[in-house]
Amino acid sequence: MSKIRMNTEYRNKLYNRIKDVFEKEDTQERQGFLEARENFENQQTTAFELARQVVERSYPMEDVNTLRTFKKKYGDPCDVVAKDKCFYFSHSEDVDEDGDTKETQSHFDFGLFGNLNGSEYGDSDERDHFAHAYYREELKANGCNPDIIAQQSGKDSNPHKTKHIDANNKFLGKGRYDEHTGMTAKFDKQFLLDVIGTSHCRSRAIACTKDEYQQFEQWRMAKANVVSKHQTWIDSISKQTEQLKIGLKAYRYLSEGIELAKELGIELDEAELVRSNSTGLTIYNPTNLANLIKGMKNKTQTREQKIALRKAYEASLN
Repeated sequence: MSKIRMNTEYRNKLYNRIKDVFEKEDTQERQGFLEARENFENQQTTAFELARQVVERSYPMEDVNTLRTFKKKYGDPCDVVAKDKCFYFSHSEDVDEDGDTKETQSHFDFGLFGNLNGSEYGDSDERDHFAHAYYREELKANGCNPDIIAQQSGKDSNPHKTKHIDANNKFLGKGRYDEHTGMTAKFDKQFLLDVIGTSHCRSRAIACTKDEYQQFEQWRMAKANVVSKHQTWIDSISKQTEQLKIGLKAYRYLSEGIELAKELGIELDEAELVRSNSTGLTIYNPTNLANLIKGMKNKTQTREQKIALRKAYEASLN
């Protein structure tokens, strides 16, 4: 029986099957991301309860309820109570170089698309990146690409990136000016507090202690760490898949791709692949390419382990 020649369709099938396995492997990078996301959830709960205490200290519920009663009686002139999920918290426990008291304040947003750096109008990619990573499984299950921002890191804006970001945000229900729906609205609704005054959080700094302020900063760093760990994980996958693409492009026969998958510990059936519808450098024979890709996993190896792996790889070329 003649060998089945490789073509674009088979390369794509092999690439997608193997990449899917890479994403599900229990690597150190993936575990780091999952732990960072879980830690954020714990920190979010704790920080919000602290925020409730701080906000209600400045805006007692007794006053809030009184003003709501006035609104019912007098209408819009007394419409001064609103719910919000973001706050400027400040403390005055530090001093400047002259020994004078100085105010330290920052913007803390408990929303899904809230900033990660204390700027009310922070980097949009960072906000989107967090939301996509947080709801990664839901986005993947609905045919979206939650990893697009990580995959495009360092690249200029382009139609491919924009298309996937827009699709992710649409699925999550992101709107303009906090007019969100769906999953975003449901997430944000958990973190609303009553405040007195204008609806613009930048117009009111709410006093807190330095210790409380530092706890809010720790929570925000936990949020940023989700993005950092997700980026690290996707980078590790991207390095593997780049080598995979080059190798598959060099193969002439489908059997070579099947052999590569087997060397990687992935069982694929040639007949099933057929039904479901360059250069031949030594480094890209199935065994050597599999070893190269395996060596890219779990990057936190000792220097001795790296040397041993490199020697074994070089020996396989001889």
